[in-house]
This record gives sequence, C-alpha cells and structure tokens, in this order.
Amino acid sequence: MANTTSGSAKATSIEVNDVSPISAGERHGKAWHLFTVWSSPNLEFATVYVGALGVLFFGLNLTQAILAVVVGNALAALTHGLFSTFGPKAGLPQMVLGRTAFGKLGNLIPAGLSTLVAGIGWFAVNSVSGALALNALTNIPVAASLGIVVVVQIAIAFIGHNLIQVWERYTSYGLAVVWIIVTFLVLTGGHAHFADASFNIGGFTLAAGAAYGYTAGWTPFASDYTRYLPENTNKRALGLAAGLGNFFSTSVLMVVGAVAFSAIGIVTNPTKGFTALIGNDYLAALTLLAIAVGSVSANVLNVYSGAMSFLSMGFKLGFKTRRAIMVTLAGILGGLVAYDAAVLDPKGLGSSLESFLLVVSYWVAPWVAIVLVDYLMRRGQNLSEIALSGKENFAGPVAFVVATATSIYFFANQYPAYVAPLATSGSFADNFYMADGVKIIEGGDATAIVGFVIAAVLYYVLATALKTTKKN
Repeated sequence: MANTTSGSAKATSIEVNDVSPISAGERHGKAWHLFTVWSSPNLEFATVYVGALGVLFFGLNLTQAILAVVVGNALAALTHGLFSTFGPKAGLPQMVLGRTAFGKLGNLIPAGLSTLVAGIGWFAVNSVSGALALNALTNIPVAASLGIVVVVQIAIAFIGHNLIQVWERYTSYGLAVVWIIVTFLVLTGGHAHFADASFNIGGFTLAAGAAYGYTAGWTPFASDYTRYLPENTNKRALGLAAGLGNFFSTSVLMVVGAVAFSAIGIVTNPTKGFTALIGNDYLAALTLLAIAVGSVSANVLNVYSGAMSFLSMGFKLGFKTRRAIMVTLAGILGGLVAYDAAVLDPKGLGSSLESFLLVVSYWVAPWVAIVLVDYLMRRGQNLSEIALSGKENFAGPVAFVVATATSIYFFANQYPAYVAPLATSGSFADNFYMADGVKIIEGGDATAIVGFVIAAVLYYVLATALKTTKKN
C-alpha cells in the first residue's frame, strides 16, 4: 500500500491520508491530547441517557444502576487504552491493524460492521440528541435542527484528522466547565431516588452491557487517532490518557443520568426534561448548547472512523479525497436514520438506544477478544508489516462468527423481537415492571461476556493449531 503525504499539519487542510501508513515527517501531537480526544465526545446527552436506562427500563435501583455503568465502562476503557498504544508504532488505523487477527478477507466482517455501526448507527444516535437539544434551545423545528447538526458534523469530519483533534481539544474545555456545574447541581440537588429493589443479575447485565456497548464502541477507532503521534510516544502515558479520558467522562455523565432520571422518569423529549431539572434558565440554555456541541464532538469521530473502516475493507474508489467523500455519504445516510428516530418516532428513543447499545456490545466484545489475544500471541512482531502483507488468518473470522452467533443465539435479549433461551432461565429469569404494572423487559443479557470468552479461547486454539501467529 502506497504511503501518501498530506504535506501539511494545518487543521484547515483536507486530509488525504486514508488508510495508508503515516510517514515520519507527518507525525505530531502529544500523548495527553488523547485524554481530551476521548473525553470530549462523551460529554454529551447520549452518555447521560445511557446511565438512565438502568433505572428506567432494567428494574434496577439507583445504586445498582450506578455500579453497573461503572463496571461496564471500566472493562471497555481497559482495552481501549491498550489498543490506542498500537497507533504510533504502526501508523495505521485500527481496522487495518485488525487484519493481523482476521486476514485481509476475514477483516471484511468487522470492518463492515464498524462502517454500519459507527458511520451510520452511532451518527444517528448522537445526531438525535444534538437535534433535540437545539430544538429545545431555539425552538427551531426538530427536522431543521437535525439538518444543522448533521451539516456541521460532516464539515468537520470532511476536513479530517487535524481539525478533529483541534475541535475535540478546545471544545472539551468549555464542555467540561458546563458539565462540572451540571453534575454538581444534579448530584447535590436532592434528585436521587433510592427506590427499594432486590438485586437481580439480569437487569445488572443489561445495564452493564449497554454501558460497555457505549464505551467499547469507540475501541474499533482507537489507533485512528494515535497513528499520527511520533513513534517514540510513551505507551504508558498514551494508554492512560486514552483509557481514563474514556472512562471518567462516560462514568461521570452516566451517574448523572441515573440520578436525574430516577427523578424525571420517562418523557418524550429527554433533553428538555433533563434541563428542566436544573432549574436555572440560563444554565439550562447553556446545557442545551453543550449537548448540541457534544453531539458534534462525538459524531465527527463516528463518521470519520466509519469512513476509515469502509476504506480499510480495501475498496479502490479512484479519487484522492475518497476518505472525505465517504464521510459525506455516511453522514447523509446516518442523518436519514436520525430523521426517522427524532422526527417520525420520538417516543421510541429509549428502547431503541438500549437495543442498539446491546447490539454494539454483541460484536465489539468478540472482536476485542480476538484482537487482544492476537496481540499477546504476536509480542515482538511488526504488526504494521503483518497487517499490510495481504496474508489471510482464518482463525479470526471463524472464531468471531462462531462466538458471536453462539452468544447471540443463547444469551441475547432484544425484547420483544428476540429473547434467547438462556436469557429467561436460571439466574437471568427476572421480570421487570414499571410502576403502573406494564411489563418492560424480561431476563438478562450476558451476550457480550460469553462472546468475549468464546472468541478468546477459540482464537487461541485455532491460531495455535494453524500456526498463524508464529514468525515466518
């Protein structure tokens, strides 16, 4: 694969590096920048609402819901920090590096999933929260608010890596100030409702799985934002900056969401209900603005890395700015999905988000396990050289498909569309009800945990038998 050169580190220059290795002359940045890169996109309302799912839909009391999101976020942040350290030495995006475990053809599976989930799915989720916030702030119709948010997001991601880094760094400062104030007011405002609820492992796995799906959803992009760093960047500092930036921002805002919505309950426009709880009109308006800006911060990463995932599949589109063009196409498709959710079916936002986050965890957990085991088995090898060699590694796709299919079939809970046999038996057979007696969901969801374990063990066995991770 040829090495291209952008010729500039200016934030306003359109990036023409796509999935090619980054040359030494283009390397720039510092390890600590990754803290703001990964904290800024999480300082938005979708993060808050993930924390609310445990108390609204999964039958948990406040303490249980908080514990669940902290556990889910911690597990996701560990591998996110580790995978971020791959970028400086390899100079490649995460999905290209995934070829070491999946081979060139097998990598089409996770890269394709990442394209759909990030470039379209996540883009839609965060565009909805930004549009609803802008609507509540300005009274601009939701459809028009959505259009504004989508255009801004596409424009930043279109220009590329350097502008994204600058945007995330400087918006994180303002967003942090707003959310620190909001967090203090919510946590000290007497809004916490510690309702009695017996501990149920089913609801806990659902809440932890949703949090894990949200936070680990960033991991397939980890090295996308570290590949421009100098090769001698301190790995420990980089891993801590990326992992902690992800963990603290998600955990704090999810705790705020759990506390706030234990008092608010289910409402049609969650952003408006949340800001109404704050009380002060000026701060409420500032919070709505922060929510809109935060959604942009999240989505420029989603649509950028969604396009990178698509290009890592090896398609030759025949034009220099193919990354920028793919960003635009993915943003338009994601915007259409967001329109359906925000304008056509706003009442289904909570259940749709819960289902989406669990689906993310279903494929990310086995993928993380395989890449992690592959990395450990290849210690001392040149990952970049292996990824670009074009060699196949059938241990990865086989382990991924078997682990994902098995865990979903036996453990997935996508109530009411599909509830797996083991999601409604044994320790997962809890039934959850709203206060008015209407059934919300039944059973738990251990799909991500089971998928991770099966994928890790199966990949190790297959890679050892096929000798695919041994040096030539």
